[in-house]
Amino acid sequence: MEGRNDSCRMVPRNGRRVILFPLPFQGHINPMLHLASILYSKGFSVTIIHTDFNFSSTNYFSCNYPHFDFHSFPDGFSETEASVEDVAVFFTAINGKCIMPFRDCLAEILMKSKADQNKDSSPCCLITDAFWFFTHTVAADFKLPTIVLQTCGVSGFLAFTAYPILRERAYLPVQDHQSLETPVTEFPPLRVKDIQVLETMDQENVYRFVSAIDTQIMASSGVIWNSYRDLEQAGLGLAHQKYLSIPIFPIGPLHKCSPASSGSLSSQDYQRSISWLDKQTPKSVVYISFGSVIAINKDDFLEIAWGVANSRMPFLWVVRPGLVSGAEWVEPLPKGFLEMLDGRGCIVKWAPQQQVLAHPAVGGFWTHSGWNSTLESICEGVPMICQPYLPDQMVNARYVSHFWRVGLHSEWKLERMEIERTIRRVMVEAEGQEMRVRIMHLKEKVDFCLRKGGSSHQSLERLIDHILSF
Repeated sequence: MEGRNDSCRMVPRNGRRVILFPLPFQGHINPMLHLASILYSKGFSVTIIHTDFNFSSTNYFSCNYPHFDFHSFPDGFSETEASVEDVAVFFTAINGKCIMPFRDCLAEILMKSKADQNKDSSPCCLITDAFWFFTHTVAADFKLPTIVLQTCGVSGFLAFTAYPILRERAYLPVQDHQSLETPVTEFPPLRVKDIQVLETMDQENVYRFVSAIDTQIMASSGVIWNSYRDLEQAGLGLAHQKYLSIPIFPIGPLHKCSPASSGSLSSQDYQRSISWLDKQTPKSVVYISFGSVIAINKDDFLEIAWGVANSRMPFLWVVRPGLVSGAEWVEPLPKGFLEMLDGRGCIVKWAPQQQVLAHPAVGGFWTHSGWNSTLESICEGVPMICQPYLPDQMVNARYVSHFWRVGLHSEWKLERMEIERTIRRVMVEAEGQEMRVRIMHLKEKVDFCLRKGGSSHQSLERLIDHILSF
């Protein structure tokens, strides 16, 4: 597998084992696997617990991470339940269904470690995704300390967990269309429209969900953030104020200091993407990817296609199966569309995103503004066009466009002329060149924070000492 790095296997074990429990979604699995590889490279043995839900590629993980122990459990989640669009209902349900099987799985691991005479089989803590809000209570029953991994940005998470406060202060629920533009003074540069609550049939579900996540963090032994101080200094300051007694470890960007191979749940069309990029001129290509979850309708898909084509810029577009509602793949495209482009466009089902963004031909990234994608774009100095769909993505997009000023936030209805104009603003106009200068400055700060003595390096050293103290 491209990007594989086996050097960390040569590091002697330190006699301690960490157990990690990722949420079964691509944007949560990858950071957890990066963290696992970092800890393994520091001498820890690693056990990964995962649900059967969304882990159909277990063989992929065991083949690419043979130095980790993988344990799965049946979550009892039906296909109907998994397709529920109400996010609060979904996460509440999957947490409830996983309590007992997770407890049984953890008990079995701990029992085997006691029977095993090997020193490196002794678990010292559980590192859990923040959205698994039941895990601390279960781990505490076994006297196992819990550390929470935050896979979203600091500012996005703080805005998310502030829903109850924002409701008290009458920002939420939104009263009328005009109030959407109201600045949220507690979280500049956000407006009310940037912190919209998850869509749900019962809004109280969201507040209970948020409260459960926050309660677990308050009871945990620490929080790991996939971010770095120079990028989110103000947000980290607020996090320290909120979680006064809990150590916080901003050790990101995790993918830049991890020897891990990519943990994609989709097959990567590596050769096709990279070989096509190799034929393009520097900074000329728009890379388009809306992540692993979002779905769009056929009309929007066609507007995107024609807008990108009319921009006259080369493009690499990830259209994963299921992206377009009611279509298997790219069937809605007009007959002869790709031929008309005469090689100027390349459409793939998936792409090795980190390698794509690092390629010299890529000059812009049209993204759904997930936190991993945002960080990866910053790390490679690629300006963004932000098309957010979920609440945390709205916050990320606002920071990209109005705080770091390294991209544009597309707040308009998808329409081909506007798409064409936006792409050209980022790719060829002076505005885009200014964004490129600013994002290269952020990229330099990433490089510095990961060096010995840098802020993320220091946070990682503190985290290692913290885990070893258990």
